[in-house]
Order: sequence, then C-alpha cells, then structure tokens
Amino acid sequence: MTVGKNWGGNLTYSASQLVEPTSVAELAALLPTLPDPRPLGSRHSFSRVADTAGALVSTGHLPREIEVDSARALVRVSSATRYGELAPLLDDAGWALANLASLPHLSVAGAVATGTHGSGDRLGSLATQVAALELVTFGGELRRVERGEPDFAGMVVSLGRLAVVTALELDLVPTFEVVQTVYEHVSLDRVLAHLDSVTELGYSVSIFTTWTVPDQVDQVWVKRRVGDVHAADPIDLLAVRPAAGQRHPIPGLDPEPTTEQGRPGPWWDRLPHFRMAFTPSAGQEIQSEWLVPRQHATAAILAVRSLAARIAPLLQVSELRSVAADDLWLSPAYGTDVFALHFTWHLDVAGVDALLPQLEARLRPYQARPHPGKVHREAEVDTSLYPRWADWMELRQRWTAATA
Repeated sequence: MTVGKNWGGNLTYSASQLVEPTSVAELAALLPTLPDPRPLGSRHSFSRVADTAGALVSTGHLPREIEVDSARALVRVSSATRYGELAPLLDDAGWALANLASLPHLSVAGAVATGTHGSGDRLGSLATQVAALELVTFGGELRRVERGEPDFAGMVVSLGRLAVVTALELDLVPTFEVVQTVYEHVSLDRVLAHLDSVTELGYSVSIFTTWTVPDQVDQVWVKRRVGDVHAADPIDLLAVRPAAGQRHPIPGLDPEPTTEQGRPGPWWDRLPHFRMAFTPSAGQEIQSEWLVPRQHATAAILAVRSLAARIAPLLQVSELRSVAADDLWLSPAYGTDVFALHFTWHLDVAGVDALLPQLEARLRPYQARPHPGKVHREAEVDTSLYPRWADWMELRQRWTAATA
C-alpha cells in the first residue's frame, strides 16, 4: 500500500497502512490493534516526524467540533481542524487567537505537536495557546490533560509519540484588527545593528531574504495591531519606504495568494502571510528551520550569510522571525526567547541534502534547535539542547508501559 507524499512533495511515507476512523470510539478500538501507530495531520511536515513503518492514523474524518466558551475565554476544537477553518468562526464570535503561523492550512493538533510558531517578540508558539488536550492512548484509553497538571508541559509538544490527540482547548483573546506593511531592499547591516528595534516594529515582524544579495534583505513585513502605539517609525528605522503594491514573500511571484497589505483587516486575514483558498508559498518545496537563543541571533544570521553563495541557488526564500520563550519540554523555545531561521528550498532533495551538514555546522555553536517538522541532517537529537529531555523520555516510557 502507498500512503502517498507529504504536502511539499519531498517525502513519500513508509507506512504500511493509513486508517481514518470516523468516531473517537472507533479510534479507541482501532489503536491497540495497529502496528507502531503514529498520528498524521495535514501533511505539512517535511521530516519523518509524522511517519512510521506501521500505521498512520488520521483524525481528519472524526466529527468536526468548534465550541466557544466565552465565560472561560476558551475554544474546544477537534484536532484535525485547520486554523483557516477555525479563525473566521472565532472572529464572528468576537474572539481571536493571539497568533497564527504563516499559513492557515495547518491542522491545529499537528502544528501544536511540532512546536510550530508565528512571529512576535512577546508571542509564544501555537502550542502555548493550549489549555487542555483530549487524547486516545495507543492502548485505546481516553484521557484528558489540563494546564497545571504535572505532565502537561511534556504532553503538548509531543511529536505524536505519546497518544493521538482528538481535541484541544485553546486560549482566546478579544478580536482585533491588523495592518501589514511591506518594506523592500533593506540593508542587512542596518537590520542587524538595530535588530531588537526591528522586531519591535510590530505585533508580528518577518524578515525575508533570498540571499542573492548577501548585504540586503529583500522584504520586511511589519504587522501592527490597529490602535497599538510603537516607539519607532519603520521608515526612519529601515531607511526605506513601503513597497508600491502587494508583494509575495518570494520576489517576483504573483501576490494574489498573500493576505492583504496596506489596509487594516481582521487578525485571521493578516497574521498569516497566505490565504486559505490558495496554495501557500510556491507549493513544491522543502523546508528547514533552526531556532537559536535570542542572544545569538546576529551571530547566527552572519553565519548563514557566510554560506550565501551556496544557499542562494537552492533557496526560494528564507524567513527570519522572533518567538517568545515557553515551558514546554520539547519546544524549540523552551526556557529562552528564540530567533528562527527558516529556509524554503526548491524541491531539490539531493542539493539540499548536500548543503545541510555545512549549514548545521555553522549554526551548531549557537545552540540551534531544529524544528522537528522540517528537514535537517543531524544523525541524532542533541539532547543537551533540551533540559527536560530525560523527563520527557521518562514520561514516554510511562505512557508506553501504561498502554501496552
């Protein structure tokens, strides 16, 4: 049986079967009978984090549930729901999520389990929004884990290794509007000299570059909440004026798939870079990402620039952004504010494979933690980068023993 490929096209799943239960009861009955089960979300991971030689388990056919609890400022949502499906319904009810990833096509459970993030100096990854998890263990037991329980911080970013998540409760904030403005052709030296001020320009800030001109970043996307007051003017700080018209993060591509720039709009249609109705980015691609402690951001960016001539021919675009610290054991932002260095490569598996060891070697001195859903080439996890790794392994062993 061929389960097929991931969204980007770089990975063919090795699973022997794909099961798609239509109820939680069916899922609970199935899981104990399956070989080495692993949950599968929207197939947006580029690594084998969501693969197995056994059975892939999709929750995409479970009943879709979105239940807003305004009194508690929470929403209960079924795990396979995509952020682009959830967000407009929350907005209609007067609520919002504090942050979103760059594309709304991701399933909630998959994004949470891999520590996927958006951007913002004071905004944590999407996993930090989780208040509770509803799960079915691989032994078929229904469980619920809430924030504040001893195992909770090890359960949220779990890489799909502990159970199958069927629903999540997420924190809500009152709805808000955002205006995003794109600034082009900014001096990299200027960005690095004022990096903290640049990432403080908006509620969410993303820096894009193709590394074809090593001394310049192609675009800076500044997303400001309407009504917020900011200390710096982007034009003064970046020394360039806003772009004349809509822009795609990849220079030269049709900007129609991107969220609107230059005019205020709802949070869910401005915080992502792409719109739900379109294929995000360029479609066929490979993604890699490393997150370094914030104090190493400038040095890590310069390390990447030293490989610009090798990177540029393989690259569609690189995105640089900030993420706030959290306390989730396997999160790339555990215990420290981080700066993310993201790479969207052309679908050239051999070329990317050849480059990654060099890129990883340049980033290793800066305690770079890889995003588990992206492609990297280190043979084994550097457990020294995760202070709670031993605790998570003990948790995994305990859950495995309990459900065997």
